[in-house]
Amino acid sequence: MPTLTLKNIPDDLYARLKDAAKTHHRSMNSEILYCVERTLTPHKIDVSEQLATARALRAKTAAHPITDDEVNAAINEGRP
Repeated sequence: MPTLTLKNIPDDLYARLKDAAKTHHRSMNSEILYCVERTLTPHKIDVSEQLATARALRAKTAAHPITDDEVNAAINEGRP
């Protein structure tokens, strides 16, 4: 299996990788491999699964309609 050495990693990127590895209970090497695989491996979206999720969310919220004014009030709440 080939080996790859990374050089000149910016401090902030290194810190984010380290935090992500800790969060996901992975080594730095495993976290980097995960990130590379996720970025380079194409993933297909299952349309029927996405539609089922959307329909389930719509069914949950159908009994609780919200108006545009309520949405705008929530967005603007706490803004100066």
